[in-house]
This record gives sequence, C-alpha cells and structure tokens, in this order.
Amino acid sequence: MTLAIFDLDETLIAGDSASLWLEFLVRRKLAPAAILEQERALMSAYYQGRMDMDAYMALTLSPIRHWQPADLTPLVEEFIEQDITPLVYPEARDRLAWHRRLGHELLIISATGEHLVKPIARALSVNHAIGIQLECCEGIYNGRTRGVYSYHEGKITRLQEWLAEQRLAPALTYGYSDSLNDLPLLEYVDRATVINGGDHLARLAAERGWTNLHWRL
Repeated sequence: MTLAIFDLDETLIAGDSASLWLEFLVRRKLAPAAILEQERALMSAYYQGRMDMDAYMALTLSPIRHWQPADLTPLVEEFIEQDITPLVYPEARDRLAWHRRLGHELLIISATGEHLVKPIARALSVNHAIGIQLECCEGIYNGRTRGVYSYHEGKITRLQEWLAEQRLAPALTYGYSDSLNDLPLLEYVDRATVINGGDHLARLAAERGWTNLHWRL
C-alpha cells in the first residue's frame, strides 16, 4: 500500500488550527482574551524551532479542563464549519482527491491536540489522524496530555506506533509539510513535498530534490 502523510496547519489549511480554536473560544467567552497574547508568545518560539510544548499544551488545553469529550463535540464542529473549512487550500483538496483516486491511504499528523485534529480530518474525508493525545480522568479532560507529542521527531515515533497498531507496512510514502519542524518527517518519507516553505526549507527542498509547491486561497 501507499501512504500519503499530511501536516495540517499551514499545509492543508492557511492558518494554525490551535490558534484559531483559542480565538473561537474567546469569541464565545469560553476563554479569557489574555490567553491569545500568551499563545502568540509561545508560537513565536515554534516558528524558530524551539517550542516549549509542555507550556504550550498546558496553556491551550486550560479552557477545556473539566469538559467531557461528548459535550465538546458540537462546539468543535461549529468551529470547523466557521473557521477551518474556509481556510482549506483548494490545491490541498485537489491533492487529497488525487491520492484517493490512486487508492492511497491518507493520514494527517499534527502537533495540535487530537480533539481538533481528528474531527478536522473527518471534515476533509481523511480516515486516519494523529494528534497530541489528551488525558481524561473519569471521562473528563483534565488539561494534561499523554504519550509522545506528535511534534518534530515525535511525529516519526507516533507514526511508527500507528503503523504497528494498524499492521501496515507501506511500500511507498508521501509526505507534505510547510515547516522546518517537520524536517524529520520529510526526511523519513520516500517522496517529500514542501508546501509554502520558508527560505531555509525551500533551499533544502532544492538541494534534496523534493517537490516545492505554493498553495494559495
């Protein structure tokens, strides 16, 4: 089988789903406005490749502490319809459709929490998704995570765990990402594609013979 692996934020969509989710929660008065500035400060480190993931996840999960997953579902669906669907690149939809026509398995893997990644994947008709795992205590989110973060080298760890669980051994792998943080993933796959990469990643793509695409809304 052939597996096509997609990053989510700034790759399939023109934005960051975790940041957009916080903005949505603030609009709905389910999170304090001050959380946005705190999140932006942490995200600036992400773009420099030195994100403190523990601090980021603690901050961004704080609004949904004490929520039950089932109670969060309609809110996430509203968020996806309002804030995510309009940001999906048309070229991303075309590329997903191309892989489907060829009978390839599709997987989204993201450093965003699984409470967002999995429903966004479903909205894009992608059957498989890996996000940062959230911890529940007695069926309620407690604001903590579990397992390895699907971030940087952790994406490879989580991917390999998922392949073992699914009993899959792809003969060919495609990988798509916009970010230097996903360099381990792009180096792991057989056919790497950079989406709207910055100067450094674009240079690496040219040096290594990777495809370099520019997608726009």
